Amino acid sequence: MHRWTRLWAVAVIFAGTALLATGTPLRAQDDSSLQATVDAIAAAHHGKVALFAEDLKTGQTVALDANTPVPTASVIKLTILYEALEQIREGETSLEAPVMLTKANQVPGSGVLQFFDTPQTLTLKDALSMMIIQSDNTATNVAIDKLGLQKINARIRELGLKHTHLFRKVFMPSPEPETLEAKKFGLGETTPREMAEVMRKLVTCQLATPGHPSAAGDAALCNFALHILASQSDRDGIPRYLEALDTGTTNSDIANKTGAENAVRNDVAAISTKNGIVILSFFTYDNEDQSWTADNESYITMARLAKAIVDAWSPQGLENWTGLSEREKYGKVEAGK
Repeated sequence: MHRWTRLWAVAVIFAGTALLATGTPLRAQDDSSLQATVDAIAAAHHGKVALFAEDLKTGQTVALDANTPVPTASVIKLTILYEALEQIREGETSLEAPVMLTKANQVPGSGVLQFFDTPQTLTLKDALSMMIIQSDNTATNVAIDKLGLQKINARIRELGLKHTHLFRKVFMPSPEPETLEAKKFGLGETTPREMAEVMRKLVTCQLATPGHPSAAGDAALCNFALHILASQSDRDGIPRYLEALDTGTTNSDIANKTGAENAVRNDVAAISTKNGIVILSFFTYDNEDQSWTADNESYITMARLAKAIVDAWSPQGLENWTGLSEREKYGKVEAGK
């Protein structure tokens, strides 16, 4: 059985209905030493840091301005991925559904689809994979066209995320009159706590929105999502020091999505540790270091924060994935009905 799959059942129990022996809700343990370490690392950063971290097994949390609205950059693409999985499970589309790569959707920045000849037919799976693995901006625009900007934001509201919003396609004008929030945050807005909730739902395979039942194909969809998240190519932030703790030889135990603008560097991750799943949701903005190098100060800050938290919660390190075929690891995702 897939390591992530084995952890889903445990994570769902602890994340949703964790109880102490007394029958009272499991609360974050007092960890003043870790909080002090986190605060010190953040205080040394030349910019602003907001974060939320949670150990899904114990309920421990560490937070810093976790409810503060922040610019998402490409981290908002997690909500696009979530909406795609929901539309597939509801039978509205499928991973094999055709999508059209057009000249109009080709935009600069990350990704390679901007260089492809157009028009060209891809699949939704192609677009989502490129959107996550390379943070391809053109693929993101293709996916938004397929799924619908309004539907993505409606789903975000269904999840109860009050400060998360996708304002526009990447490097495209807003289709609606631009709000003050859109002008301030750019592509998207969220909070560290709310984006951690989106990642938690993906990693614990809680695809159904509140009030809706789970479906038989959910696990296969989650396996696909985690496969592309764990294949994400930007490893300079959260994974930077943690991957040294991974004793496996293949695959990553870190499923994450990054986001970057000149003064913004973000990283949201699910870490498979020997003690269970840890969610890290880090946002840095108004950064003095705006260089586009692997050693940008924000990456180092996020890497230090991640190492401090994982060392405290799972000193034994990460849990690797081994001995599974591609089919067993990622499942077969059938087309939508």
